[in-house]
Amino acid sequence: MKEEFKPPGTIQSLNLKALKTALLVGTYRSAAEKVFCEEYLDELESLCETYGLHVLDRTYCSLKKIEAATYIGTGKIEEIKQRSQELGVDVIIFDDEITPHQQRNLEQLFQFPVIDRTELIIEVFAQRAQTREARLQIELAKIRYQLPRLKRLWTHLSRQSGTSGSGGGGAYLKGEGEKQIEIDRRILRRQVERLKVEIEGVAEQRIVQRGLRKRTGVPTFSIVGYTNAGKSTLLNALTRAGVLVENKLFATLDTTTRKFVLPNKQEILLIDTVGFIRKIPTMLVAAFRSTLEEAIHADILLHLIDVSHPRMENQAQETLQVLKELGAEDRPMIVVLNKIDQCTNPSLLAKLRIKYPKTVGISALQGTGLDDLLELMMKEVSLLRKVVTLRIPQSHYSLVSELMREGRVILCEYEENDILMKVEIPAKLEHKVFQFVQG
Repeated sequence: MKEEFKPPGTIQSLNLKALKTALLVGTYRSAAEKVFCEEYLDELESLCETYGLHVLDRTYCSLKKIEAATYIGTGKIEEIKQRSQELGVDVIIFDDEITPHQQRNLEQLFQFPVIDRTELIIEVFAQRAQTREARLQIELAKIRYQLPRLKRLWTHLSRQSGTSGSGGGGAYLKGEGEKQIEIDRRILRRQVERLKVEIEGVAEQRIVQRGLRKRTGVPTFSIVGYTNAGKSTLLNALTRAGVLVENKLFATLDTTTRKFVLPNKQEILLIDTVGFIRKIPTMLVAAFRSTLEEAIHADILLHLIDVSHPRMENQAQETLQVLKELGAEDRPMIVVLNKIDQCTNPSLLAKLRIKYPKTVGISALQGTGLDDLLELMMKEVSLLRKVVTLRIPQSHYSLVSELMREGRVILCEYEENDILMKVEIPAKLEHKVFQFVQG
C-alpha cells in the first residue's frame, strides 16, 4: 500500500481552511522602509482576501535586529499576543519568511497558530490551481515547505529517554514523535521524487507542444505582468477566450493559449501566464518554472502594467526581475499600460513612456486603445521575419534544411549546383544566410 504523509490533527498541524480571521505582522528597519512595509501588508491583506481570510488588524514592528529565536522582540510579542486575544483571531501571519524554529517558538508564546507570507501564498496557489501540472507543482512546493517543519507538527508527542539493557551503556531511546518524524521525512522525500518525475513528464509534453508551435511558424506573444494587472482581461478582450477574471491576486495560475488573427491577417498565438508578485517564495518560482518558461520561449512579450496602482513602477521592476531570472529579459517587448481610465497621475504615465520605448496605453476592460496595441503588435511581428532571396550551394544543404524547418519557403528551384530560394526567415537566422543573399 502506498505510504502517504498525513499531519497529526493538532493545533500545530495547521488547517488554514478552518481559519476565518487573521492579524498581520509587518517589519521595517528604518522610517523610510515603513512606507514599503505598509504596502507589503496591503498586498498581504489582498492575499488573505483571495484565500478567504478576514483581516481584523495589522501591526508594524521596528526591527533593529532579527531575534534568532523569535524573529521579533519580547515587547512586541506581548503586544501582539494581547491584541490577538482581544480580537479572538484565528491565525497570526508574518509578512516576512520565518524559520521553522521561530515559528514553533512564536506559537508557544502567542498560543495562536502562526504562518508566514510564504505559506499563505502556497495555500492560495493550492486553492486556485486548475490543471494537473499546476497541482503537481503546488504539491511539490508544499512538501518542500513542510519538510523542515515536521518537528512543529509532532511537538505534542512526548520524547522518552532512558538506558539500554545489559552492557549497552547509556543510550537515547527515541520517543514516538522522533520516530514519526523519521517516517514522515522518508515518505515526503519519496513523494518529492515521484512528483519530480511526474512534473518532468508534463514538462516534456509542453516542450513537444512548443516544438509543434515553432514548426508552424506562428508568432507567439506571452502576456506577462504583476498579478492582477489585467492579463486575463486582455486575453478575453482580444480573443473572447472566456478565461476566469477576478479582482483577486493569482486569479490565473495556469497558462492559457489562444489563436488570434491580427488586422493584417497574420495569425498569432496569445499566451496568458501566471502573475508575478513581490517576495514570491523561491520554492514556488522553482515549482512554476516550466509554466513561466512560456515567457522565455515566446517571440514577443506583452508586459502589462496596472497604471492605476500606486506602486506601479515597483511592480513593473519586480516583473522585469523575474524575467531576468528566467533569462527572458532580452525578448522583444511591448509595454502595455493598462487601466489608463483609472490612472490619476498623468505625469507617471509620461515617465513610463520615456522609460519604455515601445509603449501603448489601453483599458482592457473598456476596450479602449486596443487598435493602437494591435498596430504595435503587427509592427513587432514584421521585425521577427524577413523575406530573402538566396543562392545556396548544394554543399550547404544542411542550411537549406534548417531554412525549410525554421522558415516559410516561398520559392525553391535547382540551378546546376546551387539551390535558389525565396524564403521568409526568422531574424535570428539572418547572420547565417547573409553571404548567400541575392540583390
